[in-house]
Amino acid sequence: MARQIIKGFTMLSLVVALAFVAAVTSAYGQSSRRQVATIPFEFAVGDKNLPAGEYAVGSITAGGEALLIKGTEQGNAAIRMTNRVNKLEPAETGKLVFRRYANNYFLTEVWVAGDSTGRSLVKSARQRAIEREMAAIPSTREQASSRYEIVEIVALAR
Repeated sequence: MARQIIKGFTMLSLVVALAFVAAVTSAYGQSSRRQVATIPFEFAVGDKNLPAGEYAVGSITAGGEALLIKGTEQGNAAIRMTNRVNKLEPAETGKLVFRRYANNYFLTEVWVAGDSTGRSLVKSARQRAIEREMAAIPSTREQASSRYEIVEIVALAR
């Protein structure tokens, strides 16, 4: 009789544990929405250059502190730490935001459609060096504002 009670209790514990793991995994999968975008130019994520192509972007941590940017065709990938950024209005569409300095594109922000919170990628040493070089160039007021260009690419949730 005691063995049957212990066996029943063990089975019940196992079922509860499996249900809990399934619920946590499901909630994590929903909170880490993956976005896919076709990027028509070579770009940098941190100090890693990635070729033009289709990329999936998603969080690899529960809080979104780290993003994985992975090519869907070539398998090229990069991981970068991020900071949280907020807007007053939710983003209308998902998007990847790049800063372009001459022919150098750097992924700087990732936004999910409907969210007022996005992720800002930590600047790489290379990006900071380019910004310092450009700031050192004497310029007029109009030229100073054109030192970099913001390029936005629409990203779709998948």
